[in-house]
Amino acid sequence: MKSPKYKINAEESRLRSLLLLLNTTHLIFSLGIRLLDLFPNIDELFLQNTDDLVKLGFKANDIIILKNSNWQVIEKDLFWAKQDGHHIITIYDDAYPSLLKETQNPPLLLFAVGDIGLLKSPQLAIVGSRNPTPIGVEIAFGFAKELSQIGLVITSGLAIGIDAACHEGAIDGLGKTIAVMGTGLNHIYPAGNVALSQKIIASGGLLLSEFPLDAKAQAWHFPLRNRIISGLSFGTLVVEATMRSGSLITARVAGEQGRDVFAIPGSIYNLASRGCHHLIRQGAKLVEKPMDILEEFPDFIKVLCVQQGVFEKAKGKNKLDCEHKKLLDCMGFERTGIDVLAARANWSVSRVGIVLLELELKGLVKASLGGYLRVCSELS
Repeated sequence: MKSPKYKINAEESRLRSLLLLLNTTHLIFSLGIRLLDLFPNIDELFLQNTDDLVKLGFKANDIIILKNSNWQVIEKDLFWAKQDGHHIITIYDDAYPSLLKETQNPPLLLFAVGDIGLLKSPQLAIVGSRNPTPIGVEIAFGFAKELSQIGLVITSGLAIGIDAACHEGAIDGLGKTIAVMGTGLNHIYPAGNVALSQKIIASGGLLLSEFPLDAKAQAWHFPLRNRIISGLSFGTLVVEATMRSGSLITARVAGEQGRDVFAIPGSIYNLASRGCHHLIRQGAKLVEKPMDILEEFPDFIKVLCVQQGVFEKAKGKNKLDCEHKKLLDCMGFERTGIDVLAARANWSVSRVGIVLLELELKGLVKASLGGYLRVCSELS
């Protein structure tokens, strides 16, 4: 075994071992987390004798590779990780997302470009058809925009259709979005979304993959990709999906991971809605507006308000009432966009979004496509 010529610490040693396994064998994908059950110190895998590896069920070809490892193959990955905004995260690292680690088969390695701090932020997955209807695109865009404006990171798969629409919606709402890819980060797929991937990074978002940097699209990659999308998120929203859609796989995995599943209903004549109707029959929550999702997580709303500075102790107890009234005074009974409200109130978009949530919970405003409607003239 050709090992590095210079002394390295334990953290870098684990990284090198996992990179070597990823680049030279299929053990990371065939065994997954079981590798760490067998070898809590993954470096010890390369020190095992052949007979012991055979007894553990390792295939002959993998054993040959392990016994003749060439560590030079990982140098390109290490060089890549030295570039600004590039990261390689192992399951041992503090930066590894805790929700994903709780899943049954979390990836042992993650490659990332962008803000890895988003991996620790509350995320909602939005997925759907690659061939959506125009209304499906509008809904995905609108939901992603509104939910990102109040602090949720929107996570999806960079596919054409619904995925692309929700990434665009989050960016348009000045929020953050994560694209989980079914290829290596050196190969953006589909090629038509190269510009979108650049917009995601430029807007402070993140590209993420568990596959080798130069891996091209293969059919078996995408079910694996889907478990990461749902595993990162507290819930998965399906906008449009046929009965054979990969989005139903994502929703099924989300349920198996103990995460909430939401679905938007559509026309009974729309084939792209049948997958959503199936999910609703199976117990997914029917969703008509963003608040239908958020009301399932009152603790999140409370934490978000604290994070955004809406709740301040030692202020008068009527402060929130004053904020509510100020925002209501900026609204008529016509549909008003959140950007317009932010300009009228001279507040940040995120602050407006939070107060709107509170007003909606009180039944004073109603969300609709393109903005909010005032439904009551005074606070109750």
